[in-house]
Amino acid sequence: MAAPVRISVRADLAALTRRLNDFERKQLPFASAQALTAVAKNVQAAEKAAMPHVFDRPTPFTVNSIGIKAARKNTQEALVFVKDIAAAYLEPYEFGGTHKLIGAGKTWLNPKDRALLNQYGNFSRQTLKRLEGRPDVFVGSIKTKSGESIGGVWQRPTDVKAVKRAGKRGVALRGVNKSGHLRLLVRFGDAQPVRQHLDFGKRARDVVAATYRREFATAFAKALATAR
Repeated sequence: MAAPVRISVRADLAALTRRLNDFERKQLPFASAQALTAVAKNVQAAEKAAMPHVFDRPTPFTVNSIGIKAARKNTQEALVFVKDIAAAYLEPYEFGGTHKLIGAGKTWLNPKDRALLNQYGNFSRQTLKRLEGRPDVFVGSIKTKSGESIGGVWQRPTDVKAVKRAGKRGVALRGVNKSGHLRLLVRFGDAQPVRQHLDFGKRARDVVAATYRREFATAFAKALATAR
């Protein structure tokens, strides 16, 4: 994401370890690192579980983009992060802004036919390429009667029951336009402001506050039991 969300548990750690003896203090770095890693996993699970409530049918790629880096005795810091590619398009949902335009193009694709969306409710680049390859479809701008110029992917009307693909015999082209006028399949435009809010940082803080003491107690007890 654009800026890391840092959450400190120093105060909690100080309160939990104020009365430790020398033997217990020696086990502290290992136990603390284990606890921080466990909490990071709790945050990761919470962030992934929240995705379907924030987005309509998020892809597995998006859900699984939440990664963690375990804490070490010498660092005492665990990291929960969003992997680079997903972070690029999820950032506006955390910090505000417009939808991120992925790839070389700078055009927002607004499909007008839900049949063009995949199982996750997204319009893919592969679908765009497939449309561009149809003989009854073209990409361009049309000026309306009101003088407005609308750029997008358009489908020409056809009176025949089936249109044959160029160079292929006997292969019918499905989904022909029988309306008698041009049909706008995908409209081009500027990226729109995002509406959903990811609340990644707030959710992480809530999970840390709710689970750190428990995870530290578990990790510390295990460290003492296995210490040599």
